[in-house]
Amino acid sequence: MTKGLKQKIVEMVTPDLEKIEIALEHHLKPNLGLVKQIASHLLFSGGKRLRPLLMINSARICGYNNAFDIEFSTIFEYLHAATLLHDDVVDEAEKRRGKKAAHKKWSAPKVVLTGDFLLARALDIAARTKEPDIISVIAKITRDMSEGEIDQLEKKGNLDLSEKEYLKIIERKTAVLLQGACKSGAILANAPKGQQDALNLYGFHLGMAFQMADDLLDYTASAKELGKNPGADMREGKLTLPLIYSLANASQKDREWMRAAITAQQFDSEQFEKLKKKLYIYKGIEYTKEKAGDHVDKAKACLAEFNDCPSKQILCLIADYSIERKV
Repeated sequence: MTKGLKQKIVEMVTPDLEKIEIALEHHLKPNLGLVKQIASHLLFSGGKRLRPLLMINSARICGYNNAFDIEFSTIFEYLHAATLLHDDVVDEAEKRRGKKAAHKKWSAPKVVLTGDFLLARALDIAARTKEPDIISVIAKITRDMSEGEIDQLEKKGNLDLSEKEYLKIIERKTAVLLQGACKSGAILANAPKGQQDALNLYGFHLGMAFQMADDLLDYTASAKELGKNPGADMREGKLTLPLIYSLANASQKDREWMRAAITAQQFDSEQFEKLKKKLYIYKGIEYTKEKAGDHVDKAKACLAEFNDCPSKQILCLIADYSIERKV
């Protein structure tokens, strides 16, 4: 990601980011100090607040100008944090955002239940909107994300995972939350159906691009940039698009080596570097970049019907940022 792009976004959203941080702290309000400790360990560890920003700017691009958008936007950060807490337990992850994963500091049951609390908190805030359509969107998000994670768990270690299966997994585990944030903003603004549909589709394409970029970073970024060890997905038995495409296009000899490497009990940094080279040789990295870029173009095209305004600029910049970022 170019420094200029990130800086431009930050400058445009800083006032909202400051209000989001205050709202996240204010609305957390658990009755138990331990729940707040565990939730805060992840919530306030440097997240980008992408999902709240998407909701806020989706509402404003539709003409919304009520301060409730800040409070309402916390729903999507709480949902996101809940899924990360749960995912790290399931994946037995060591690190998250450069810190010990929560279940490495507290017991897994306590962390899972804290995730459940955050889901409940999100639903509680959603209910305050008194908008059945928004509550339906939130319910769909939680259902789809759960199914996506279960599907990914079921397919863990499957070396024959197809691109179609992969796309379905990332749609449900990532894109639906970004879609829901965007569509909910439009619903909150009482936008016409055409605008709701446009923002819903924008969120879908953005989410697909964002996850593909994440999958690329797992092979192209450093441990310091990622806040965790590179190659984590592969070590956990999760095949992502760079690997899926490369395996499909590799020579028989290289395919056999790659499959053996992926399933090896001991996988050192030298082997990882060798595997990365195969991903470049067989254009898995290049193909994933192209696919992600195509989703970015489609996301930005969804905003064509909206009048120019700061929120439209922000949403376009976020689309570009989704694939140019380094973390």
